[in-house]
Amino acid sequence: MVGSRGFPLVRSSLALTFVLTMAEVLNLIGSASFPALLPEFRSLWSLTNSEAGWISGIYHVGYISAVPLLVSLTDRLDARRIYLFASAVGALSHFGFGFLAEGFWSALGLRALGGIGLAGTYMVGLRLLSDRVTGPKASRSISIYTAHFAIGTALSVLLAGEAARFGGWPSAFYLAGAACLSACLMVGLLIRPIKREKLAAIVPLTKLLDPRPLVGNRPAFGYILGYGGHVWELFGVRSWLVAFLVAAVAFQDLAGEGWSATRLATLLFMLGLPASFLGNELALRFGRRRVIIGAMGAAAALSLLVGYLVGSSPMLLLPILGLYVFLLNVDSGALTAGVVECADPGRKGATMAFHSLMGFAAGSVSPLVFGLMLDWGALWDEPTWAWGLAFSSLALGPLLGILALVLTAHSLRLAPR
Repeated sequence: MVGSRGFPLVRSSLALTFVLTMAEVLNLIGSASFPALLPEFRSLWSLTNSEAGWISGIYHVGYISAVPLLVSLTDRLDARRIYLFASAVGALSHFGFGFLAEGFWSALGLRALGGIGLAGTYMVGLRLLSDRVTGPKASRSISIYTAHFAIGTALSVLLAGEAARFGGWPSAFYLAGAACLSACLMVGLLIRPIKREKLAAIVPLTKLLDPRPLVGNRPAFGYILGYGGHVWELFGVRSWLVAFLVAAVAFQDLAGEGWSATRLATLLFMLGLPASFLGNELALRFGRRRVIIGAMGAAAALSLLVGYLVGSSPMLLLPILGLYVFLLNVDSGALTAGVVECADPGRKGATMAFHSLMGFAAGSVSPLVFGLMLDWGALWDEPTWAWGLAFSSLALGPLLGILALVLTAHSLRLAPR
């Protein structure tokens, strides 16, 4: 079958997963552009660590302000329509940042708009995929899709650094805007629409955002709370890893030896792809709850250590940091696949919206808390102590996530795993 403009509409589960995953990566190209260039912006705009944390975190605030409505609307509308609109919003925000951002307040508003764009593409894209790929193949398709969030973030860091190096920092945001437009075209031309009456169920508009049925679904709610703890730690690291590596390179005086913080961060973020996919496979074999709790506990333990290694030899720091980033991503696909499986078919969009809202709400706060801890630790004029405190604050998320999963353990045992 071909579309109205002669482009073939993909139908196989493999092709659908590929197209939507590539579109996801393109929409994420601007997600880490500001954190990747954070050291430059701190100097250029004389930002405090707290202000830098606000700009990093506001992206997620924009996300959580829009995700309840945009993802819940997929219970009434084809997710494809929402996806196309949000991709265009993302492009507008990135182009606007490159042309207009000139300080704290303008950056704050434009990054918030970028978060709104992501709200209508990431989890909406997952709904778009799950509406079209069902049955035994669904779990792996979801795992592949969520795992590529790490690839999109990694490429965002790499491309922002390289674009800024060759064309100045605005080039990084122009590139991100072009990527969003490419994703919009890809989905619009290759993914077939679904008629409204063919959706699993039509939730009344007045009940679209009612959270009570979601909280009552204890198996899904346990995964949702766990996801919040996961994203607290993950987004804190994603927002501050480049700045941490800049500090580590400065400690060892390695800048003149070709060490690049953005390239190192890209390699570390790339570990998220095999980690998320492996985590989902382990979860299918050994049980989701067991694998998620183990990964969260190990990551929390490393978060209490890694910041204090900022002045250590790269031979010690980089392997530990690599293991830490790997563990951060092990539970990602398993948590999201668990929510999708446990969701009421008639409220899948609302459940996914609440899942994403919980995660990104935590992710919007943790970069700010990290920056505040960094500023507080710096009062003692001891960078190692400051970075140690900042990373230690990230352990709160996975520890609370473990608690939530333990408290809902009985319900999880009765639910699909």
